[in-house]
Amino acid sequence: MRTGRAVRNALIGLVAALALAACGSSGTDEAKPAAGGAGLEKTKLNIGVVPVPSSAPLFIAMEKGFFKAEGLEIKTETIQAPQAVMPKILNGGIDAFLTSYVSLITITDSGMAKLKMLAESQQGAPGINGVMVTKDSSIKEPKDLKGKKIAVNVVKALGEVTVSAQLKIHGLAPSDVNFVPVPFADQLAQLKAGTVDAAWLTEPYISAAQKDLGARLLIDTLSGPTENLPLDGWATTADWVTKYPKTAAAFQRAIGKAQQIAATDRQELNKVIPTFTQIPAEAASTMAMGTFSTSLNATRIQRVADLLNEFQITKSKIDATTLVAAPSQ
Repeated sequence: MRTGRAVRNALIGLVAALALAACGSSGTDEAKPAAGGAGLEKTKLNIGVVPVPSSAPLFIAMEKGFFKAEGLEIKTETIQAPQAVMPKILNGGIDAFLTSYVSLITITDSGMAKLKMLAESQQGAPGINGVMVTKDSSIKEPKDLKGKKIAVNVVKALGEVTVSAQLKIHGLAPSDVNFVPVPFADQLAQLKAGTVDAAWLTEPYISAAQKDLGARLLIDTLSGPTENLPLDGWATTADWVTKYPKTAAAFQRAIGKAQQIAATDRQELNKVIPTFTQIPAEAASTMAMGTFSTSLNATRIQRVADLLNEFQITKSKIDATTLVAAPSQ
């Protein structure tokens, strides 16, 4: 079916880097440009984006002229995870970037870099990720996962953390299952072949699994102990914030306006997401999405740090207040 092909095409877009349609900001009637950057230490920024819905506020801010109004000129560079481009981040080649909180915290714990979150993008919401099994699987409830193989896109990351939190309330420990790293694009085939017993998937992969395999959602992994868990946001290095405080504040103000739009206007999200991902418009308009945040809250972030420490993914318990850049003035 046409819809099935569209959803399958969407899967490619979440793992493949692509040429972005909008590489510079453009003014509109909603925002007037500031002359000369209003005393900013730096006006031209290279921002690392991931082709997933969480990047949408950046593109909304570019389209609406919010960055230009702050005197900022934005160029984007597609990345998949900050770990892979950390040398470029540390030498200033990338000024700020989208990252999951899991990556932010594990990088900090490893000592690789001191990072600061400038703005939060999404919090978890029902239906955006979960553990799926085939329709004829003998696994009927979470406790049946004991001794089973669960595919996750990356080990020691969000999938493993949220699944572990859900297993705990069903009397299972992470060691009771076998987490297997399988790229999202390959998980449906492995689930169908029985190479893995279950798969931790995100949208639009969940919709594709239901359409193509008749798969069942066994666990919504952003419910109960992980409900509203912060997922990702816009980060930079602590040194960058110290060196460019006015620029950091200008970026926060611009992205903050866009976060407000993303949080309240689904039509804006539907319109912008297909422009920087390979998610087609029909899939973008129906897929579940997280809640776009309008504040940066260390107490929320601490939940992620505590889970990482509880399941021994980090060596130490990170204080989330050290991860948050001061709000814009």
